[in-house]
Amino acid sequence: MEATKVRTSKTFKRLQASLRGLVGKAIADYNMIEEGDRVMVCLSGGKDSYTMLDLLLSLQRKAPVKFELLAVNLDQKQPGFPTHILPEYLTNLGIPYRIVTQDTYSVVTRVIPEGKTMCGLCSRLRRGILYRVATEERATKIALGHHRDDIVETLFLNMFHGGKLKAMPPKLLTDDKQHIVIRPLAYCPEREIQRYANARQFPIIPCNLCGSQENLQRVQIKQMLQTWEKESPGRIDSLFRSLQNVSPSHLADTELFNFASLEQEISLNNEFKDFPEPTV
Repeated sequence: MEATKVRTSKTFKRLQASLRGLVGKAIADYNMIEEGDRVMVCLSGGKDSYTMLDLLLSLQRKAPVKFELLAVNLDQKQPGFPTHILPEYLTNLGIPYRIVTQDTYSVVTRVIPEGKTMCGLCSRLRRGILYRVATEERATKIALGHHRDDIVETLFLNMFHGGKLKAMPPKLLTDDKQHIVIRPLAYCPEREIQRYANARQFPIIPCNLCGSQENLQRVQIKQMLQTWEKESPGRIDSLFRSLQNVSPSHLADTELFNFASLEQEISLNNEFKDFPEPTV
């Protein structure tokens, strides 16, 4: 009864409308979903992917284009993973879904030394499997649940630890040009997604692999950004908008901008014509 009250309250409806609007704008700005698309929604069991699926289902009912949704979860055989939760949830939703079982957990824990970050290898293995499944399912788009804060965090991770000015784009063509990855939550702040997930009472499944690593570089970046946001509200949003407002000529990448061929276009005669003649 209490959950029903929350979901029908004016506060929740405003939150839902706001997030749905941000997702709709991101989809429109980057042409993420087109007529006839079959969108494979990658569902991890976390707040972000639940929210993404929920909002895509809501938009699907009112969208000007027709598209299919297929929820896909990768069961990586983590110890204690509750295999019944997602099938029950998705069956109740009435959405087509597929559970893919592959033991990447054993691979990661065997290859990565204790105390080292496991997320890099884990994500690469997971990505390869999901790309294969997308091909098998004839999915035209692969939807991931990364949000605005994830994108900004990745920007700083790449700058601090990779020496690259690079983030996660809202829409990506894979290197083999076989798949298009979309991030419908690209405009959505994490704090609003958390509020939405709390209100909807999604059956959250924690990740025991990366969730157990407290010293991850991403965690440190997240803490830094949260501190900035407390000191200067709106800082994260401003950082994200900077990714949409890039000036290549004011960076330093010689492959992105041709600094070598810069030439003055103002003649010296015209530049100094208003200066008085020197007196003898």
